Amino acid sequence: MAGDADSGAVRELLVVFAVAGAGLVLAMVAAFAPWHPRPGRAAPAGLVELRSPAGSTGPAVELTSG
Repeated sequence: MAGDADSGAVRELLVVFAVAGAGLVLAMVAAFAPWHPRPGRAAPAGLVELRSPAGSTGPAVELTSG
């Protein structure tokens, strides 16, 4: 009976480590996949488009050091 419990615990740990490893691999693929546009393919959609208001000439406050 003790042998059955040990093999079940080892099997469960192997499943946990396999799922964790698969999640780590998927996270690395998502983090390091090339997101830049390649020749012949459309550029990926941007999340933010920066636009200045009409008539804006620049920042209202100048930043100086010292």
